[in-house]
Amino acid sequence: MNEIESKHYPSTRYQGSKRKILHWINTIVKDFEFDSVLDGFGGTASVSYLFKRLGKSVTYNDALNFNHIIGKAIIENSKTKLTDIDIEKLLAFNNEKNKSRFIEKTFKGIYYLDEENKWLDNIINELNTVELTRYLKLNEYKKALAHYAIFQSCLIKRPFNLFHRRNLSLRTNVGIERSFGNKISWDRPFEVYFRKFAKEANSFIFNNGKQCHSLNQSIFSIDNENICYDLIYLDPPYFKKKGSNETSDYLRCYHFLEGISKYECWPELIDENTINKRFHKNYLADEFNTKNILLSFERIFEKFQDSIIVVSYKYGGTPSIEQLERLLKKFKKRTCKKSVHYKYALNHQNGDMKFNREYLIIGQ
Repeated sequence: MNEIESKHYPSTRYQGSKRKILHWINTIVKDFEFDSVLDGFGGTASVSYLFKRLGKSVTYNDALNFNHIIGKAIIENSKTKLTDIDIEKLLAFNNEKNKSRFIEKTFKGIYYLDEENKWLDNIINELNTVELTRYLKLNEYKKALAHYAIFQSCLIKRPFNLFHRRNLSLRTNVGIERSFGNKISWDRPFEVYFRKFAKEANSFIFNNGKQCHSLNQSIFSIDNENICYDLIYLDPPYFKKKGSNETSDYLRCYHFLEGISKYECWPELIDENTINKRFHKNYLADEFNTKNILLSFERIFEKFQDSIIVVSYKYGGTPSIEQLERLLKKFKKRTCKKSVHYKYALNHQNGDMKFNREYLIIGQ
């Protein structure tokens, strides 16, 4: 299971994904001596999946619940798959069963067409019904796989694959020239994508012979006193020195998916003062302190100083690469940094190729 080609890894449309440079990451970490690894800001789970394929005991963590579900589906899960019967039963929902019509009413005209909103309400309701769970004997991993397929379907049908703006008009306006995205993909039915991604998720399930876990915690709350991690991989939110950092706010970018993962309590989590129905700002109150990011890094480095620390970063952020390396030296005897050219999908560093580099800052 040691292939590092990207075709063997979950496809993703997620901001900041490292899927395209997994081979490079592997060339850096393969000579380290470690059996257990914590992926502290797991995101797409691509790097966790790399470590799983390398035969490591992987603990995936992400503060966002929908990402935690992805981790449960393809990292923690070692054998469970969705059968064809499972998929067909999920899609055979009764259009009138879901009386709440929450997405249909709340997000009308924001992200998806009316009939698409209704489809989402119906399949999520179907997935959560006790009757279906009993009939299909859906365990937590099958539900996680179904959620994975829903999340990926939602992303592929969104311009820029994000939910940070109310921009359904980018899909629906006629007679305009588009230099991005694919309107054919945006307009393809949800059901088609659900089948595609359910089967794709199944193809990623395997047992590497080690126990793997998916957590949904703040990085600062993870128990590393009773559980020892040989290596810590950190790919935290990236904040530019200048600009709004709009796409560094993962809750802002993916609040819709987070809402799907918390469907029954979603109404209570919405800030009604936002035009696209985002979550309350205090939803992730214990995550990175954006007013003093360097202090947040120091807390993490100190917390995990007994482990090999690998930080994924890029040029032009705050704190700087040099600041992070100096900070890491306070806790680790040996530090170094490696880099590779990498063109970011939504951030071309003002077109200057020398800045399009991904870094690994390493402390041993």
